[in-house]
Amino acid sequence: MRRCALSALVATAASTALAILPATAASADTAVLTYGSAAGNAVSVGDVLTASLASGTNATLATSSNGTSGITCTESTLSATVTANPAAPGTATESATSQTFNGCTSNVFGVFGVQRITVDGLPYNTAASSDGTVTVTAAPGSAIQTTVALSTLLGSITCVYQAPSLSAVSSNSDNSLTFTNQKFTKVSGSALCTANGYFTATYAPVVDSSISGSPAVYTN
Repeated sequence: MRRCALSALVATAASTALAILPATAASADTAVLTYGSAAGNAVSVGDVLTASLASGTNATLATSSNGTSGITCTESTLSATVTANPAAPGTATESATSQTFNGCTSNVFGVFGVQRITVDGLPYNTAASSDGTVTVTAAPGSAIQTTVALSTLLGSITCVYQAPSLSAVSSNSDNSLTFTNQKFTKVSGSALCTANGYFTATYAPVVDSSISGSPAVYTN
């Protein structure tokens, strides 16, 4: 199958933002991001957090919110580097450096295949808060951008989509990060490009790949 790279479309987009919703109240000495357990060892600045799609799930870029038409990818990974990890409650920051997808197909009429999905403008800024909310943003004055190349009835076409930001929700119950119906808007491309794309994906578990054994990451 064709190999695709997806933003936290992302990000994504995203390319994409990694943290986990707190399961227990944090002590005064607990960092926002810990590994191994909630209120465990603090994740170090510079550590790389990674995640793949939760088992049995796909990532989708639908043509409408909660729609069934669009692009589906059976594999995806996220990667981000921790840039700040203060005491909880608070907000940790990360630099989202990579989001890749494999096995991408489309069921949109007139589209025969997905050639590639490229995340433009990486890295993106990620803020992971103690309440489990995660926000991905581009540099000031920029937007999160993804370029999609498709094989269609009219030949190869390129569609460029942008989003002002992306939001996700994390959970300590399964160390997951979930994007739901994150809207991208077409800014250029063929008339065959859909006007919007809605990104949905769940990544689990999020792990600290800089630590031996890649322990799961929690948010406090």
